[in-house]
Amino acid sequence: MKPSKSILTDDFGRKHNYLRISLLEKCNLRCTYCMPADGIELSPKASLMTAHEIFSIAQTFVENGVDKIRLTGGEPLLRKDFPEIIAQLSTLGVSLSITTNGILIDRHIDVLKQYNIRKINLSLDTLISSKFHSVTLRNQFEKVIDNLHLLLNNDFQVKVNVVLIKGFNENEITDFIKLTQFLPISIRFIEFMPFAGNQWDRSKMISENDILSELAKAFSADEILKLEDEKNFTARTYKIKNFQGDFGIISSITNPFCDGCNRIRLTANGKIKNCLFSNSETDLLTPFRKGESITNLIGDAVKSKKKIRAGMVTIAEMDDPSLHFDNRSMIAIGG
Repeated sequence: MKPSKSILTDDFGRKHNYLRISLLEKCNLRCTYCMPADGIELSPKASLMTAHEIFSIAQTFVENGVDKIRLTGGEPLLRKDFPEIIAQLSTLGVSLSITTNGILIDRHIDVLKQYNIRKINLSLDTLISSKFHSVTLRNQFEKVIDNLHLLLNNDFQVKVNVVLIKGFNENEITDFIKLTQFLPISIRFIEFMPFAGNQWDRSKMISENDILSELAKAFSADEILKLEDEKNFTARTYKIKNFQGDFGIISSITNPFCDGCNRIRLTANGKIKNCLFSNSETDLLTPFRKGESITNLIGDAVKSKKKIRAGMVTIAEMDDPSLHFDNRSMIAIGG
């Protein structure tokens, strides 16, 4: 029987062709906005998807219309079987990419080349070494910068993810943009978002309007070029005239892009999250291990997706911790 692609279309007509798979919940950094100060209770190893289970479950998604897969974590490159996972997924004929903190890139760059994984999102929230330590609690700044240049020197397409937090890095917005003058990179400024244990407070958030205001201080109106946004975009993109790279703003809080969302997430322990902000999850791994079909479960999860941010329509609702405190911490969801 030919699989039906309708299971990945929700009640608002959004087709979910983009699967983000978290490979594990561990990370070699401890970014304060991602991991709670006291850490998290990790899933037992036996409850995490094996390489074969990742492939088989991903294959079901691909059979039903997914054509893009991104691997996340935690830090995905910490998986000892990362090369095996990549080798298997590469046979599915989809676009493969990863999100990483960059520390282990040099160890895995040959594997990335071998399986033609050229699109890399690299997390880097500051260009100042001491501030890097204050947010990650690790001294790995130089390693990340070296591996960023290693990727660029090997012709990878690199996006740099920057979570902006008031009092920490808002004064670096222009510095990040100036990186694009001579480097062919895309900077992605991300509004600070609420997750379990990250002490979210809207007063700490740097909004899309705040970013644009900083931009106007540093560049003239005729230098700032608005680019055409990608289909199913998350970032509204811009470019400074004659600069090599570009930059974008991911405004999940102040100007969400839910109307064109095509993403669905699979956690490291095999549960679907149909929205980053959703408290609810659908377990696929347990029935899969019992030999049961997971197709209807996927369809039900997609159909239950809310129109905007898991039902939180207004910013005032985002301010209410009771509406999102049951959500996982970001490290357990996958970036």
